[in-house]
This record gives sequence, C-alpha cells and structure tokens, in this order.
Amino acid sequence: MRKKVTIQSIADLTGLSKFAVSRALSGKSGVSPQTREFIYKAAGQLGYFKDAPAGQLSNELRTMEPRQWTGTVLVLFPNVRYQNTDSVYWGPVFNGISSRLNQQGINILTLTEPSDDSMFSLLKPEAIMGVITVGTISTQILQEIKRIGIPIVMVDHVEPSFHCDSVFTDNLSSMREIMEYVIRKGYRNFQFLGNIRDAHSFYERFLGFRSALDDHGIELNQIPSLNGPEIEQIQDTLQAAVIEHGLPEVFVCANDIFAKVALDILRQMDISIPESLVFTGFDNTYPEVPFLATVNVDKELLGKRAVDKMLWRILNPNTRYEKVLIQAEVILH
Repeated sequence: MRKKVTIQSIADLTGLSKFAVSRALSGKSGVSPQTREFIYKAAGQLGYFKDAPAGQLSNELRTMEPRQWTGTVLVLFPNVRYQNTDSVYWGPVFNGISSRLNQQGINILTLTEPSDDSMFSLLKPEAIMGVITVGTISTQILQEIKRIGIPIVMVDHVEPSFHCDSVFTDNLSSMREIMEYVIRKGYRNFQFLGNIRDAHSFYERFLGFRSALDDHGIELNQIPSLNGPEIEQIQDTLQAAVIEHGLPEVFVCANDIFAKVALDILRQMDISIPESLVFTGFDNTYPEVPFLATVNVDKELLGKRAVDKMLWRILNPNTRYEKVLIQAEVILH
C-alpha cells in the first residue's frame, strides 16, 4: 500500500519548514510565489495531490442534459505578454472557445492569471461551471482550481503533477512529416530553433524533429543554445551561434514566429547567407514568409473541442481523463 504523503515528507524533500509547506498548500499568504510554485511541484512529484480531495460537482451539473446549459466558463490566460486574445495564435483559439460557448448559451469570463495568493478572491467559485486554460498556467493555480472542485480542460499545456483533460495539435506527427519531406529532398544538416521549455507543444515538436533524424541515421548536432532562447533573446543567441558554428542547411523552427525573427536577424547580419539556406515553421501564422514547410493548425477547432470536452466532463465527472489530439495540415513547398 502506498504510504500517504504528509506535510513533513514534502518539507523534507524541499528543505523548507512544515509551516511554509502548510501555508503554501492551503493557499494562505506568507510564502513567495516562487517558493509556493516550488512546493507545489515537489508535492506533485511525491503524489500528494492524489491523496487530497478533489471536491464535488453539484448534482445539477451531473444530470444536466446537453444544450440546456446555464452558467459561466472561465477562460484563463497565463500572465505573459504573448499568450492573450490579441495573439496571432491564441486569438483564434479564444475565438473558437467563445463561438462554441455562444452556441450553447453559456457565459464566458476571461481572466489573466493573477499573481497574488488566491485567484478566487476575485471570483465566486460557485458561479464558475468550468475552467479552460489557454497556454502555460502555474501549478499553484491549477491545484487551487482542483481543490474547489471545478473541472478543467487545458489547451496546449501539460503539468506532470496535475491530471485533467487536455486538447492538443498532433505536434509530433506533424513535425515528423515535415522532417521526412526535407530529408527526402536531400538535406542532412539541421538546427532546431526555439525554446523547448517554453511550451509543451515546442517540446513535442523537438521530439518529432529528433526522432526523424534517429530513424534516418542522421547525427543530432544540436547547438544547445538554439533550443533554449526566449523570443526576446534570440538575436544575441542566434548571432553568437552562427559566428561560432556557421549556418546549417535547414533551421527547423518551433513556430513561424521564431522562423520569421531568425530570418530577419540573418538578413541584418554582415555575413554571406547562401540561397540554399531554408526554414521550416509551424502554426501557419506568417504565410508571406518563404518557408520550405509549415503546419496549418486549426486554432479555432482547438478552442471548440476544448469546450466540447469541458461539457462532456461535467456530465461524466468520474471517467478517466482524456487527451484530444487534432490532426494538422502540413504545408509543403
């Protein structure tokens, strides 16, 4: 039988006091956001949240028939600049969520992830029938939602210590299809460009890139700095890598934004850029850029399927969680 995880065992793992651990897990003040996030991740690794009660949904929501919905769904964005309703990627996802909720007659409330101790000091939990998270949300906020029993569906995010329904593009298969195409065209020298720790989708795309090279017996000579830069730091990182290592034949980019910015940087550098240098992208957000290949993600469908999954979860609260993968269209040139 698995031993129950205690406050003391979490304190022992983190090297923090039982007081700090208890304050963090109960959502009380007195613990910094960084320490609270550290404690939540440690607690998740130990399996603490499997022992914690998840809260109960009301009988009304359990028995409600489809298309008879009344209530509000909270759409939660992370507290970062580029993941919001104005984004060329996330904006259409939000439009899909909004249009599907409107079809069902459900109210929508949009909130940027707060930085204070309790998100629900701003809201009445009983008024929220479900939460859809868009992009990367902190572990602390996810566990706070779970603790009060509100169902969650994540779009484009995975948290190992937190289990819920999620909706993703089939990133790995799409990237493998791109790689098969460029390898068939004779290319053998690649660099992946994009921060694989910034989003789970980026990491899946890197896995597809790497596995395709393995399948074809092509050595992975990845420059570590190129799969770690934030978009704001890419100029210095890319310039340094090119000066030290030279150019590859292909930059395989985590998304179109990284590709577009990198192309602009290389054009500004005082080096000879061969015409044979090509870029692949992902997301199809900059169709004017001359990519060798990119992927058209059905962003609105991601949002719509998140709502569908949310409503299904409300009616089926005790079934196992599901990950919905939506096939994307690979565009080859």
